[in-house]
Amino acid sequence: MPPATAPATAPAPAPWPVAVIGSGNIGTDLMIKLLRGSGALTMGAMVGIDPASDGLARAGRLGIATTADGVDGLLALPEFADIRLVFDATSATAHRTNWARLEPTGVRVLDLTPAAVGPYCVPVVNLDAHLDAPNLNMVTCGGQATVPIAAAVAQVAPVAYAEIVSSIAARSAGPGTRANIDEFTETTSRALREVAGARRSKAVIVLNPAEPPLLMRNTVYCLVEGDCDHTAIENSILETADRVRSYVPGYRLKQRVQFDTYGPDNPLYIPQTGGFTGTKVTVMLEVTGAADYLPAYAGNLDIMTSAAVAAAERIAQHAQHAQQAQHGQQAEHAQPAEYGEHAEHAGTAAGALR
Repeated sequence: MPPATAPATAPAPAPWPVAVIGSGNIGTDLMIKLLRGSGALTMGAMVGIDPASDGLARAGRLGIATTADGVDGLLALPEFADIRLVFDATSATAHRTNWARLEPTGVRVLDLTPAAVGPYCVPVVNLDAHLDAPNLNMVTCGGQATVPIAAAVAQVAPVAYAEIVSSIAARSAGPGTRANIDEFTETTSRALREVAGARRSKAVIVLNPAEPPLLMRNTVYCLVEGDCDHTAIENSILETADRVRSYVPGYRLKQRVQFDTYGPDNPLYIPQTGGFTGTKVTVMLEVTGAADYLPAYAGNLDIMTSAAVAAAERIAQHAQHAQQAQHGQQAEHAQPAEYGEHAEHAGTAAGALR
């Protein structure tokens, strides 16, 4: 009787080749993070529009395929056939053009601009709900820093209103950031509602011209109606901050969570809303960059690139697990017929002995 064939084993997952569009500060920092990453992703191409940019020059020295012809140049590269995911680190306006060219190819896109073509993604809050989305928007630097905190409060008690103020070093704000100020406030405010769960929201950004440049600072205000468990809210915030710190090591609370209570005798007046009674939760955050390519004070850029890489690695892992599961199912379907043939041979031999 021939020996049974061993069940097929799934091949080890290969790293996902990715491309970065945008050879400026964010795109170059992304490239460095990808080269130093876990191995789930591999840098396949760097795309820009300025042939003299430092990002394209660095990529060329590292042997990475480059083009200074934008998204059309990427599509023309022979390496594009292997690209599984594209990071777009350009601008909100440019992303809409890039997506129109990339969508028909079926490649996945992570959007680091405020364009918000696809659903918002804050890894510790809602990434698992969008692992199969063709286009994911990484909100804004302020959104990545503050939405997790507002969501942590909302896990314990309904948030009637959330307001955030992000202060970043003016030197860290390049032309893309400055051109997208309106989109920043609108996108961040919307994410506080759609991702964190606040009923109303507002976002403010401050470009701080101080020298030497200051670290990114964020203040989160949440208004919670009625009585709430202060300890439960603080624990939820601390747990969430720890989870963010798993991919942004420089993320930390500047001080303990503050609680201010407003009762019928001392209501908080809110324009367009009127008197508020309940609890105001205040959280102060600081983000220090990893200094992979950008200076440590550019925590606003580092949190975007770190969140994007973490999201892409999780997406690749999810796709690879799905592929392995499919391979396992195919192997299971193949085994019964094979073993059935062996059983038939065994039955024939047993009949001959009788």
